[in-house]
Amino acid sequence: MVGFTAWVSAASVAVILPPGLALAWLLARREWRGKSVVETLTALPLVMPPVATGLILLKVLGRRGPVGRWLESMDVEIIFTWKAVLIALSVMSFPLLVRSLRTALEAVPPRLEQVAQTLGARPWKVFLTVTLPLARRGLLAGMVLAFARSLGEFGASITLAGYIAGETGTLALEINQAILMGEDSRALELLGVSALLAFGLVWLSGWLSGSPAATTRARRAASA
Repeated sequence: MVGFTAWVSAASVAVILPPGLALAWLLARREWRGKSVVETLTALPLVMPPVATGLILLKVLGRRGPVGRWLESMDVEIIFTWKAVLIALSVMSFPLLVRSLRTALEAVPPRLEQVAQTLGARPWKVFLTVTLPLARRGLLAGMVLAFARSLGEFGASITLAGYIAGETGTLALEINQAILMGEDSRALELLGVSALLAFGLVWLSGWLSGSPAATTRARRAASA
């Protein structure tokens, strides 16, 4: 159960990393019409009840939904499978990843990227050799935070995937099931595991991010 939760959480981070990095770069480095709308839509899972987000996904991916009907015609099952867990975790952790990656990219002084461009480096090479290396700690911190969020996800998962022992039973769902079954000792045991994992991952994310004061000093020194 813990192993399933860990690998599906890691898979969700891998799934959202490419689009999250692309969107974070656009938000950090470009101004375009509709940017505020995209920012708002991206942040919605952070402020909406997770069950509401799960219900939206259920309506879209269910057999009567626009995407669900198409998937059913291809004999692809999503609802009440591990794939539903993966989708729920990906959607719920995506805003945190984008926010963290955007902060990390904004901390990279644009002047350094401009210098690389004047030396003849193409935009993709500037991104790979200048931007990413300078933002790597923040990028890793965002990935760890997204992973931690996936580990603790409950509302969207229970709505979209339900609880099926050995199939969709993540750590959070197992805790809920233990409470419903009156297995208090097991619920407390799983709670302890969840709390230790959450503490360790949040601490690691904070350590990778570094203190805000240090980041500000580094940016001022680079732009001086």
